[in-house]
Amino acid sequence: MRLFVALEIPPAVRENLAALIRDLRAIAPQPKWVRAENLHITLKFIGEVADTKLEAIRQALGKVRSEAPVTLDFRGLGFFPNEKYPRVFWAGMEASANLKGLAADIDRAMEKLGIPREQRPFSPHLTLARFQPPGLPEKLRSAIKESATRDFGALHTNEFHLIESKLKSSGAEYTTLETFPFVTAEA
Repeated sequence: MRLFVALEIPPAVRENLAALIRDLRAIAPQPKWVRAENLHITLKFIGEVADTKLEAIRQALGKVRSEAPVTLDFRGLGFFPNEKYPRVFWAGMEASANLKGLAADIDRAMEKLGIPREQRPFSPHLTLARFQPPGLPEKLRSAIKESATRDFGALHTNEFHLIESKLKSSGAEYTTLETFPFVTAEA
């Protein structure tokens, strides 16, 4: 099974981003646009694991804690690795300081189970589209610049989710396997 750990985004944020994706897809259908129902904030991509490892993963994630809920403000748009040769188009976010620590704690918990640590620094974002080959049509570039500072909403959460990803010809299909509360005390 193919697994990852993520934060779910609120319906209002999802609707705002879905509207943006619809508008931009009408301008440039070539990129691989993410379906709005699949938008999430990945905290840890676990990857393919044997079904027999699932219970150990659940137990390890159940021990991850934080002193306070995570707060995120969704705003801004950008590209990985850069605008000149974009591979990924993303919506950015301003996160409470404890989000990076939460992702690091999840990474360490998974490493104890033999799942490799992330090699890149944690960079919270929502992937909106992928470009293959890298490149940005000028009409799309202009439309993105018009929305570059747009505010898409906020999230305040005290739980993360273990999600299974099934790759299908129609795109990835996600199923939440379990939800984990992570706050030890309300701040």
